[in-house]
This record gives sequence, C-alpha cells and structure tokens, in this order.
Amino acid sequence: MALVLCTGTDDAVMETRKLILERAGHTVLLASDDRNIEKACTEHDPSVVVIGQNTSPAVKLRHFQTIQQHCKAAKILELHRPFSERTLDRAHAWLVMPNDSPEKLVDVVNDLAEK
Repeated sequence: MALVLCTGTDDAVMETRKLILERAGHTVLLASDDRNIEKACTEHDPSVVVIGQNTSPAVKLRHFQTIQQHCKAAKILELHRPFSERTLDRAHAWLVMPNDSPEKLVDVVNDLAEK
C-alpha cells in the first residue's frame, strides 16, 4: 500500500481520514502547515498527498506549491465541499467530502497510488 500525506486544518477530520486510510492498509502522515508538509515530503517522500476540504482556497494553493516543490512524484488529491468549487486545476484527482461512503476516499487514494 501507499505512504499518504494528509493535510488539513481540522485535526478531528484529519484523524478520521487517517483511520480510514490506515484500515485500508496505507501508512498515513498528517501535516497542517507548510513547514510540516515540507518536512514530511523531504523525510518520507509520500506517493499520495490529500489536501483537505476545510482548507481555504489560498492555503490549498500554497500547500499545492509546497507539495510540488518537495514531493515531485506525489499524486495530489484535492478534497472539496459539496457547495464549493475545486481549487486545484492541476491536482491529479478531486473528491467531494463529506460524502456518504468513506470507501470512496480509499478507492481514489488506491487508484492514485497505483499510477
């Protein structure tokens, strides 16, 4: 399975996302700011990065740039809320969250990890 970096601004949501992905067999790192994202990328080289739905568009863009600079090979999944547009046109995948099935997150992460 993959090494996944989950970013976001809500600790409870990130922990829940971590549990869902770990139950599916992934190893998950959490980071909520640019410094920790850069550190996770440099020290661990995740293959998939999930950018959380509660993150503002400006911060999503900044995190995206940090990820592209320090995790060049990582596939990026942008989560976004049902009532908001996606922010990252150059992400590798997008998923509306929350949704009725946690398995959808696992499926998208699995697909990205296999590419």
